[in-house]
Amino acid sequence: MQKLLNILQEFTAWCGMQINVKKTYLLVIDDDIKRREQEPAPLLTIDGETLQTMNLHDACRYLGNWGTGNGDMRATKEVVRQEIIAARDLIKCHPLTPELATEFFTSNGMGVFHFSAARIEWSESELNDVKRLYVQAYKNAWHLPRSTASSLCIFPKTRGGKASTLPMAVLTQELLLHAERCMRHEDVVKKILLAGLAE
Repeated sequence: MQKLLNILQEFTAWCGMQINVKKTYLLVIDDDIKRREQEPAPLLTIDGETLQTMNLHDACRYLGNWGTGNGDMRATKEVVRQEIIAARDLIKCHPLTPELATEFFTSNGMGVFHFSAARIEWSESELNDVKRLYVQAYKNAWHLPRSTASSLCIFPKTRGGKASTLPMAVLTQELLLHAERCMRHEDVVKKILLAGLAE
């Protein structure tokens, strides 16, 4: 691993880039605790500075998602939840039309869920919590009290509802788009997806 880091240092020096060692961490991904205790993480350096080693249970950001070395993505789910709450609360006493407030929530509150929906496993109770927050935001957009029946936001327009987008629809859309991207090229990803679908 150190040899690869040395090559990376040579490359970055050659092209005039710098590695921010303060933002670079070593995270050993292995949930076998006994093996982790027996084999400590290697000491790796960049430009003479030793990389900080993260604990297996500490969350770090990687490719836009927060997770731990053992695959626990609760930190990302909490970030998504807090962003939805912030977007919901921004339109609590807004001067916008209900349609504009809904559009604002869609771009801010839903956008953060869109990003993680297909990449992280969401339990039914977590999706229900996100749904509850969505419905609260829709009620804020339409200046409705929280005690208003949620069916008004959920039911289709043919049944007197607003037909608002809910987390399950977002998750379904993102999973289909993810599958479509995986099928575009004749490569290992496509073979893995097709093998999974055949099971």
